[in-house]
Amino acid sequence: MTDFDRNYSMTINGKSVSAKAQIHVINPATGEAFAEAPDCSREQLDDAVACARFAFKTWKSRPIDERAELLAKAGDVILRHSAELSRLFTKEQGRPTEGAAAEIMMSGQWLKSVSQMRPPVHVSEDSDAQFIETRYVPLGVVCAIAPWNFPVNLAIWKVAPALLAGNTMVLKPSPFTPLCTLKIGELLQGVLPPGVLNVVSGGDELGPLMTSHPGFAKISFTGSTETGKKVMESAARDLKALTLELGGNDAAIVLPDVDVDEVAQKIFFGAFANTSQICVATKRLYVHESVYNALRDRLVAIAKTTKVGDGSEQGTVLGPIQNKRQFDRVMNLLDDARANNLTLIQGAEIPDSKGYFVPVTIVDNPPEGSRVVQEEAFGPVLPMLKFSDIDDVIDRANDSEYGLAGAVWSKNTDEAVKIARRMETGTVWINQNLNLRPDTPFAGHKASGFGVENGMEGLLEFMAPQVVYVAKS
Repeated sequence: MTDFDRNYSMTINGKSVSAKAQIHVINPATGEAFAEAPDCSREQLDDAVACARFAFKTWKSRPIDERAELLAKAGDVILRHSAELSRLFTKEQGRPTEGAAAEIMMSGQWLKSVSQMRPPVHVSEDSDAQFIETRYVPLGVVCAIAPWNFPVNLAIWKVAPALLAGNTMVLKPSPFTPLCTLKIGELLQGVLPPGVLNVVSGGDELGPLMTSHPGFAKISFTGSTETGKKVMESAARDLKALTLELGGNDAAIVLPDVDVDEVAQKIFFGAFANTSQICVATKRLYVHESVYNALRDRLVAIAKTTKVGDGSEQGTVLGPIQNKRQFDRVMNLLDDARANNLTLIQGAEIPDSKGYFVPVTIVDNPPEGSRVVQEEAFGPVLPMLKFSDIDDVIDRANDSEYGLAGAVWSKNTDEAVKIARRMETGTVWINQNLNLRPDTPFAGHKASGFGVENGMEGLLEFMAPQVVYVAKS
């Protein structure tokens, strides 16, 4: 029986593996270490890659229906252990229990949904002269690096399509949130053949060792744009295939015809869910001047009644910033806003503790060039900005190095669609937000990413086309 409270080990070739060195895992609600995880050595990484390469020979030849059946079983295993994983998730990630459980459940369902997909086979000619067929084949061993904000689900975004396609994988969770992923690796030892899914953990040194390793055919990375550029540079040395899901500074545009009471709660949690540690959260809120004050006051009222605290405590809605490094970045952004005399309106009180807590903060109509507008906070700091002209606000929303997601709020959906089509982002929501699906592609424009995740397009990122020409005469 798996013990979720201790004995965290890596999975290499279907077996639990410890390491000589360990990394501390911090509970962000207390600021104190509560567990240790293995710090993978170079030799252990070499072993994991070698085992994955060996397993690839048979896994790629296994019928896709059999691979799919095993992935669906893996999803069932995660769902069966959702309660234990959710409790562990809150300790290491900080998110309140309900949100933690939602991610674990979503991850199990995501595996099952992706297992139903099949890559296309295209026949471009079937004549008396020749037969031409294009099918898609796996790449090899995938290097998967997952982030700390959605550590389980964003890992599954990589695991599910890569393994369904016939690849094998070495997966590295963030050093800030390795524990649930390590336990999932342990749970799946009894489901997947040895070497198909290897899970390693380690500090900041492990990522560069992986991205530069010659044994990988592809890298799938989710994280900051700054780190993504380094990953891309590393992959270029031996022309690894690459998918990057990176940062965003997502804009939402609120038109004057909205019902403020109807949309306020949705806009609030589109910005502040998971303590704003979501790549596609609203990070710049452009509101028409005629409804600006009403919406601002409604958002402030919600913030005042939204409990920020330890995710394990009853009634907590928003937890801490996940790690000290990100906490310091957010606090630096707030310090800069105060130094420039910006108007900060803060929500409910935060705990007086060593935890990484930041109050929900709305910045009232700051200058467009201020840091709090131009930079991705990745914390509960939301600049609200007035606009009066549609063309002007679209230009302002698009004036960013990022292009991940955006939103438009209006009773006139036809007008909202016209605005959405002018936004330079990979995803645009209308009268909703944070809605992502396994059957729908997700891709960033500009500095927000490279390649595609999810949908058929995401599956084919883990495959290469192979064309067979057959002469008939």
